Amino acid sequence: MKKMLLTATAIVAVGAFALTGCSSERGGDTGSGSGDEAKGFAADATIGVALPDKTSENWVLAGQLFTDGLKKAGFKADVQYAPASNTVAEQQNQIQAMVTGGAKVIIIGAKDGKQLSTQVEAARDAGVTVIAYDRLIENTEAVDYYVAFDNFKVGQLQGQALLDGLAERAGHEAPYNIELFSGSPDDANAPVFFNGAMEVLQPKIDDGTLNVVSGQTEIAQTATEGWKPENAQRRMDSLLTSSYGSETLDGVLSPNDTLARAIITSVQGAGKPVPVVTGQDSEVESVKSIMEGIQYSTINKDTTLLVEQAIKMVGQLQKGEEVDVNDTEQYDNGKKIVPAYLLDPIIVTKENAAEAYANVPSLLEIVKSYQ
Repeated sequence: MKKMLLTATAIVAVGAFALTGCSSERGGDTGSGSGDEAKGFAADATIGVALPDKTSENWVLAGQLFTDGLKKAGFKADVQYAPASNTVAEQQNQIQAMVTGGAKVIIIGAKDGKQLSTQVEAARDAGVTVIAYDRLIENTEAVDYYVAFDNFKVGQLQGQALLDGLAERAGHEAPYNIELFSGSPDDANAPVFFNGAMEVLQPKIDDGTLNVVSGQTEIAQTATEGWKPENAQRRMDSLLTSSYGSETLDGVLSPNDTLARAIITSVQGAGKPVPVVTGQDSEVESVKSIMEGIQYSTINKDTTLLVEQAIKMVGQLQKGEEVDVNDTEQYDNGKKIVPAYLLDPIIVTKENAAEAYANVPSLLEIVKSYQ
């Protein structure tokens, strides 16, 4: 059965299907998205890129890659960030300005994918093609395409890495004590990561292999507002105080590297042994931590490849060509199935880091420095 996912509300409705799904339909098929994409436009047209704040290394890198890549392709790049201190209103204003300024395509890494429907509908009405980048834009038919890594698979890889790490490092047989963290409620990807991980972990919770000592297993309980490390550290501090007086914490599901490091800081501050901690994004400090044997795993989602795919889609639109997609069934944003192009993520541990980063010179250099 094909896996269905995306929004937090949709997960409740289709959870039974998502948990029995697979990715066998992935890849190989290409096709038109909305059926009304642009019939070509000037080769030097303006392309808007609206990104969230710069709290993640990957968002900073994406902005530079879009600026350089679009310029190299002959386009005028209008790349903007919504400041971390501002609400989503800043990104709304930026998108509206891009529409007014005559952008032919707007690529959007949403600050909050639930609050951009008015702006993308204005873009559609102006004949602008909208590509959701990394985060799905929800509850509107005005999203033409979605380009991302397979985020459900990211969660599955994180869940399996936690199990593998526990078997390798816990130092005792099951049951293992764990805690669960998820991302920000305003990010459509957060429930996807969590649901993918829970597909792997829930059976082990049910059979007693894993014990969530706090009892906090729902996404509303595990969420980290704004993806802010201080929020994750505060929650971990509280969990350690309330649930781990005499208990040993063996593992933590962390959805990304920034939160993983905050969780580890909390545990170290409490004077407890560092548990198996997962992550995502291959941030430099976490790659170093993995090579030092502290953080257990991360996910390599090569931002360069993702930006290249988004720019390739722009080029196809500019020529009036059919836009490549490889998933036309799974990404329901609440109003439509958004045609998507998905890239495969790679799990990274100390053992396979050199292989995983073979095409990422900066990270490969860090790995080699520890060997």
